[in-house]
Amino acid sequence: RVNTNIKSPKNTFEKVINSQVPIQIYQGKDMDFGNGLDGDLLVTRTGAISVTPVDSQLVRLTIPLDIQGEVGLKASGLGSFLKGKLPINESIRPTILLDPKVNSDWSVGVAKLEILDLGGDVNLDLMGMQVDLNKLLLSQMQKFAESRLLQRDDLISLKPFVDLAWEQVGRPVELEWRGVAKAFSIQPTRAGWRDFLDEEENYNIWLGMDGKINSHPANAAPRRAFPLPSLSTNKDSTNTFEIVIPLALSYSQMDDLLEENLGNRIYQVDKKTKFQPSNFRSQAFGSFIGVTMDFIATKNNGKEISGEIFLVGKPIYKENLQSLVFEEINFRLDSDSFQAQTGAGLKRKKIIRQMEKRAQFPIGEVMAESIYGLENQLKLNTPIGTFQVENLKITPNFYPQENEFLIHFVGSGEVNTEIK
Repeated sequence: RVNTNIKSPKNTFEKVINSQVPIQIYQGKDMDFGNGLDGDLLVTRTGAISVTPVDSQLVRLTIPLDIQGEVGLKASGLGSFLKGKLPINESIRPTILLDPKVNSDWSVGVAKLEILDLGGDVNLDLMGMQVDLNKLLLSQMQKFAESRLLQRDDLISLKPFVDLAWEQVGRPVELEWRGVAKAFSIQPTRAGWRDFLDEEENYNIWLGMDGKINSHPANAAPRRAFPLPSLSTNKDSTNTFEIVIPLALSYSQMDDLLEENLGNRIYQVDKKTKFQPSNFRSQAFGSFIGVTMDFIATKNNGKEISGEIFLVGKPIYKENLQSLVFEEINFRLDSDSFQAQTGAGLKRKKIIRQMEKRAQFPIGEVMAESIYGLENQLKLNTPIGTFQVENLKITPNFYPQENEFLIHFVGSGEVNTEIK
């Protein structure tokens, strides 16, 4: 789950709008101007569009335009004898009320458009006849708006830009611990969006995504990021990042870890007895791990006692040790020796202390690598700003399952956005 509150200042918002509005706005040939007049028009943008927020959704745009062309009598009637046309070269600054909308398919359209003011007076003198082009221009601009803007929902597609960024941050993440290498891909299930203008004239975007983590063998990870879903309304204004990365160990792999940490060692239970475990077989035991092991206890006089111990312990993470450890250890001893049975009962605490001391499995390094990898992959540079996850902290939780030992690396952090 990731959510970010992007606050874009007015000048950045204006830059984005100006980058999307073409220089040539409109071109018309042999246009009917009415009253027996026709001609050509070319409308171009001559400068930057200024944006003034009206409320949380509506914006007022002032667009500097240059109008060039010519107008004359139609080639019929009097126009058959008067072939000349009068050139048009005027500048206006129309003001337009606009309600932009972002659609579920990541496209941008216009919900409402109204031309408030033409921003100039375009009158021509044609053979002593005053030709008022203001109404004509307003009419043509309104027709253009209705046909090119209001009737299309997909004026601008955000998808190519979003997909480009998502290809970077949505790539599979690799994680390895104790020889177990996995790749994890993010499959988005929901994408949320809300945009509005605040009282300080900032353009705000609440962008969020929920998804699930898929686990793959390291050599079979998807080559590309999963596609993004359609947009829905986002009501979350926080800057948060949360992730759960699952890593599963088979119990045979757990047995190897136990053998490495607890086996091939001789433990001094007391002054007269040494204890050596071997042949570890682990399994789930509720929320605990159960471990069956063989043992040989050797007395100073050389006498050996053998048998089997069934030990249970609760797996937890000790942050000061940065290790998986086992607490609440208890055990049951099976042996044909009455002396072993009674001795184990008397020395239970000593045996447990020895087991707790040795049953530690460092995982701090893999978590540090995970943090470094995630922070680098989730850092995004764009022309309008940078986005990165900061203060990322990962904590492992352990879940013994019937067929595997499941570790959830739970990460949380903050999304920091810096708009240029």
